[in-house]
Amino acid sequence: MNPIFEHIPLVRNGEKRRFEIEVDGRLAFTNYGEFGNQIALVHTETDPELAGQGAASALIEKTLRYLEEEQLQLLPFCPFVFAFIQRHPDWKRIVNKNFKGYDKL
Repeated sequence: MNPIFEHIPLVRNGEKRRFEIEVDGRLAFTNYGEFGNQIALVHTETDPELAGQGAASALIEKTLRYLEEEQLQLLPFCPFVFAFIQRHPDWKRIVNKNFKGYDKL
């Protein structure tokens, strides 16, 4: 994770059903759906001013840490999240083993 994002807190915005980080007034967020003890991450987006700085990756890493701490299983429907786990296969440990595509992680 880019060190500039390390101390930025992750916010679980239940009203908008997304995890967020805010950097200098700019947002990076990932939308989620909740199904019991499973969280489906479905779409990740950053303000254009944050593009290429690693904000989306920092957001996903913080979100995965949160899911692990809360003992929630991940359903990585978002292509960015799926690719992040492919690049960091140790995070496969929190993916629901019944997730279609699990064997491609």
